[in-house]
Amino acid sequence: MPLSAREQMVLNEIREWENQLYSYEANDIERSYEHYLEYSFALLPENVQKQVFSMMDSWMFHLHALIQGSQLQLDAKERILSSGRIFQKDIDTLHDMNALTIDQLSYIAKQQIARHRMYSLAQGGATGTGGLMMLGSDIPAMAVINLRVVQLIAMTYGVEVNTPFEMMSSLKVFHAATLPRRIQGEAWEDLMNDLEQHDDLYFYEGKEELTDITWLEQPMKQMFKAVAIVLLRKKTLQGIPVISMAIGAGTNYQLTRNVTDFAHKYYQYRYLLNKSG
Repeated sequence: MPLSAREQMVLNEIREWENQLYSYEANDIERSYEHYLEYSFALLPENVQKQVFSMMDSWMFHLHALIQGSQLQLDAKERILSSGRIFQKDIDTLHDMNALTIDQLSYIAKQQIARHRMYSLAQGGATGTGGLMMLGSDIPAMAVINLRVVQLIAMTYGVEVNTPFEMMSSLKVFHAATLPRRIQGEAWEDLMNDLEQHDDLYFYEGKEELTDITWLEQPMKQMFKAVAIVLLRKKTLQGIPVISMAIGAGTNYQLTRNVTDFAHKYYQYRYLLNKSG
């Protein structure tokens, strides 16, 4: 089925964004930071490196499954279907969401996106108070928030994330969105190759390893943020650590903004790809 003028416009916007990913060039600071991180991690024995990445992958798989099967996520799925029924009354399953227009689906997805960006903002602000419990829970909390919103965006565009292929795809979208900007073009290309090489989008037969040394830059940024918060938490305004709270809130908001922008583009593209046949 040929795309409508509006759908073609959205596809062109995705193509333009895609070209920006491919043409991005790292600056000297980014290259130096990458070199330093690789050099530091290379000091560890190879078997220790493999154990670290294997542990991270396992943690992400289990966290994804835990979120996907939670009552909170099932309730969110029902809210998505209810939102879809505002536009079309006979929507019963996520697959029926494909009957909605790209603008209707985008409206529903942006509701989820805005809500989770606010969650990240609040989480970052709370972390910025400098409490040990909040600092220790920041990385797991941000992983939950961002994995959850990727799943919700997928469901908005009619994708069930409980099949092997879709589970792996949503994890790879999350992983790609949290990579340094200079590497996201390669990650996007990998996602596109998965769509081209899998005729049956149920079983996944590709590479299942996600994390590597390049992905460590994001956790390291979160660690640097924690250090900055600890150093600045005593600089208060009327007893409130405004500077450290602003650092925490701003950093977490930007992370979720990057994740949601990337995930939304990916699932919009999936929707348009399916519609065009």
